[in-house]
Amino acid sequence: MLLLSQKQGKLTGPNAVHVDLMDGGVLSLDTKNVVIATGSEVSPLPPVPVDNATGKIVDSTGALDISKIPATMAVVGGGVIGLEMGSVWSRLGTKVTVIEFMDRLCPSMDHEVTKKFQTILKKQGFKFNLKKKVVKSEVVEDGVVLTTEPSKGGDTKEEKYDIVLVATGRRPYTDGLGLTELGIQMDKLGRIEVDDHFRVPNLPNVYAIGDCIDGPMLAHKAEEEGIAAIETIAGFAGHVNYDAIPGVIYTYPEVASVGKTEEELKEMGVEFNKGNFPFAANSRARANGSSEGFVKVLADKTTDRILGVHIIGPNAGEMIAEGVIGMEYGASAEDIARTCHAHPTLSEAFKEACMDAYDKPIHF
Repeated sequence: MLLLSQKQGKLTGPNAVHVDLMDGGVLSLDTKNVVIATGSEVSPLPPVPVDNATGKIVDSTGALDISKIPATMAVVGGGVIGLEMGSVWSRLGTKVTVIEFMDRLCPSMDHEVTKKFQTILKKQGFKFNLKKKVVKSEVVEDGVVLTTEPSKGGDTKEEKYDIVLVATGRRPYTDGLGLTELGIQMDKLGRIEVDDHFRVPNLPNVYAIGDCIDGPMLAHKAEEEGIAAIETIAGFAGHVNYDAIPGVIYTYPEVASVGKTEEELKEMGVEFNKGNFPFAANSRARANGSSEGFVKVLADKTTDRILGVHIIGPNAGEMIAEGVIGMEYGASAEDIARTCHAHPTLSEAFKEACMDAYDKPIHF
């Protein structure tokens, strides 16, 4: 078996891979199975071409190499990566402006959570230009001039920033791998199409996982798929439960979620109960001086089975694991609510939110 990693080789046949060597030359390999795990790359934004070398218009990689704290920064894109990077520089003293095409941050996340998220970031000094698009950029001696206009068109506006971070998403890295030559199908976004066992349909010995196939571009999602693919190759029953893949935004405070949002459940016509508990009523959060945010639990109205968990607040990225385990094993909100949680801990907020979902909290 061979793992085909980004920019190192390409398929030249159902069982053949050519690998470019670091010191020159090509190595030809014959293998029984191939797992394509080439990941993703930054999606370009033509009006704002990235040049990490100059350090003025950068992507998420270039943002890690900024040598001094800029006075101002524009983040083009109000998604996870832009907010994480912008949050770091904001806490270091940079005045950060987020320019987002949509009318809110992280459009696929729970609306109540992102509304609170934006409010908290505003308190931290973030400025938001929503429903705006960048139509032009000009690198000048002391920064970058961005020209923006409303998403639906209208009058333009120019503003200058020391640094511009382009964070408009990522795209699968599938170019130059020899896929089309072998008849491997890809969707309109360039993702490799696979079956339920991660096999390429027309080449059953070729598998694909991670960012280069459908699904959230998350390292832990790719890891689970990799394990499942290898288990399948070894003759076992590899499986990934996509309803229980957590997502985390590593800002301060953190934002974490798993399962369905309120909006998704309403669109699906699923009746549900909602439990909500604020960290302002949690003793550990208050003692730590980090009591902004809440835990939100969505449970099926009939069965009480947990359908979604959404957290904004301290340690959310760790707390979401309890929701993932609960959903993986089909727990109800009452199951979690009747489980003893240590006091004083942040996790008590999760217990109380579950109590609110099926009955009522006791420390509200």
